[in-house]
Amino acid sequence: MTTIPNASSLPVTWWKSSASGAQSDCVECGIVDTDTVAVRDSKAPTGPAVLFGRDALAAMVGAVAAGTL
Repeated sequence: MTTIPNASSLPVTWWKSSASGAQSDCVECGIVDTDTVAVRDSKAPTGPAVLFGRDALAAMVGAVAAGTL
């Protein structure tokens, strides 16, 4: 896992879940390359981003969905 100090410096298109609606407490994702996904706080677009490998991100989302994280 890598942290990027300014998420807006990444050459990605950010998106958030369509279930987020107009809420401001969301995370956004952006595809960096075939193996890496960036995640940032939607309220802080120039704040930090965390880079995850696809498998690591899938494991984290699965753990959140299962209530184990």
